Amino acid sequence: MDTSRRDFLKTAGGVAAAASVIGAPMVLSGKAHAQAGAAGALTVHELPPLRYAYDALEPYIDETTMRIHHDKHHAGYVKGLNAAEKALAEAREAGDYSLVQHWSRKAAFTGGGHFLHSMFWKAMAPPGNGGGGEPSGMLADCIARDFGSFDAFKAHFSAAAQGVEGSGWGLLHYRFLDGRLAVRQTENQHKLSSWDTMPILGIDVWEHAYYLKYRNDRGEYIKQWWNVVNWENVAANLETLTGLHEALAAVHPSSREGS
Repeated sequence: MDTSRRDFLKTAGGVAAAASVIGAPMVLSGKAHAQAGAAGALTVHELPPLRYAYDALEPYIDETTMRIHHDKHHAGYVKGLNAAEKALAEAREAGDYSLVQHWSRKAAFTGGGHFLHSMFWKAMAPPGNGGGGEPSGMLADCIARDFGSFDAFKAHFSAAAQGVEGSGWGLLHYRFLDGRLAVRQTENQHKLSSWDTMPILGIDVWEHAYYLKYRNDRGEYIKQWWNVVNWENVAANLETLTGLHEALAAVHPSSREGS
């Protein structure tokens, strides 16, 4: 990171800006707008468009799967998240919290689905045109530091994704405690979630992500998925979170304890 950016991030405004640009390489750039109401602002989430054609990831991920996955499954999570947050706002306005547990669970499940799928689309690119290969630069250095080698990381990540019980995700996280990378599993979209980390790469291992092409062979799907990983996007996610970490540490030095 250059000196001018470091200086900018050390300001309070820089902290806010760094937080906002997480959405640029990651998630929050998808359309959403807030509506004012008696119970507070309510965000209306919208399905982010794909940055490539539905068939662009073939032969590794087929066009039909991409259409159903994006237009039906992800769209369903967006619709569910809007419904859950609206119901919670209505509960606040009415002062009736009898269903708060139900809607909180729905918000966690559908919100996790919206976040992770938004990241998933951007973390892939057409093979030979941004997808596949190996990372370079800071991302490659961090992977080698935290996993020993890229091959060791790839084996660890693949095993974690393969081993998810039922439906869920294999994820590579940035850990704010010490600035290191860690592989995690998430069941569904929210169970087993880490609280001191932010994902920068993820593979969806729900059956709807691969069943049309790979049937029940999750391992083969994971193996072929590496051919479409967009390492440039993952590197941008890492750089953004590293910058945010440094900005927060400049304002709150204790946030760097343990690094």
